[in-house]
Amino acid sequence: MSKRLAEVARKVGVSEATVSRVLNEKPGVSQATRTAVLTALDVLGYERPTKLRGERARLVGLFLPELQNPIFPAFGELVGAGLAQNGYTPVLCTQTVGGISEADYVELLLQQQVSGVVFVGGQYTQRDAPHEHYARLAELNLPTVLVNAPVAELSFPTVSTDDAVATEQAWKHLKQLGHTRIGLVLGPRDHVPSQRKYAAARELGGADLPDRFVEHSQYSLEAGQAATSRLLQQGVTAVVCASDPIALGAIRAVRKAGLRVPEDVSIIGFDDSALMNSIDPPLTTVRQPIEPMGRMVIELLVRQITGADGMVDEYLFEPELVVRGSTGPVNER
Repeated sequence: MSKRLAEVARKVGVSEATVSRVLNEKPGVSQATRTAVLTALDVLGYERPTKLRGERARLVGLFLPELQNPIFPAFGELVGAGLAQNGYTPVLCTQTVGGISEADYVELLLQQQVSGVVFVGGQYTQRDAPHEHYARLAELNLPTVLVNAPVAELSFPTVSTDDAVATEQAWKHLKQLGHTRIGLVLGPRDHVPSQRKYAAARELGGADLPDRFVEHSQYSLEAGQAATSRLLQQGVTAVVCASDPIALGAIRAVRKAGLRVPEDVSIIGFDDSALMNSIDPPLTTVRQPIEPMGRMVIELLVRQITGADGMVDEYLFEPELVVRGSTGPVNER
């Protein structure tokens, strides 16, 4: 007990006697200090006293699918800061190969009596992935917000970039530059944002978008390179990519083929993640408006936690095409 008191006291910056008063529900401690002590217990992995377990911890699970794509840490930083400003502590849950599963993370968070959960990408974005743990959150009525894809059968508030608008912006830019053989490198076939991008491109391209001009890959530089190499064999003069890391792989594939960006092949990314204006050539990309999206995520979550009127819907945010040096006029090969 003394070790626990000392650790919690150091974490909060109060005396051990103050921590003891909180744990024993004694008077003379402010509500802010009580909340800080209980949150510290949760963060340090200690169980609350039985009489205090009915209160939800001011913890929020923050799920990021990976940390290699800079857009996810950037989004996580925004949401984490917003949570802190509202008095909540984010608990970061990231997916790694062979690591803790998303479903196991959910169970761990539920054991900690978290106040809510934010998913910035995850299994819910894939139609064929297991969704049972999301149904469990819905059954428990735990405040939950999703980013960039809804779960059709569950009514979670969702904040998304408008994939159809993003695709239209990229496609029309390339058409204005004279490109007619435009390829796509999208995420996995069951990935909802990629399905949306594909549907928009199909409507825009029609007969100019044959199946051989569409590749599906993982969201990595290496996968983007391999997929783009196959598109180059089909004679495309431009490639629209579903992420900036994929676009970096596309640039590598063009150069490995002995061609130049943008003189021979134009490349467009998606996200406008960190340093995309510093590569050679600077990447033309579709910028996700992560700051207003992050603010909406916090608003939706806090409204659920505080019992305000429910806002159950998908909120679409319009992206912005950022034209840099990786796109140029068509050069028929």
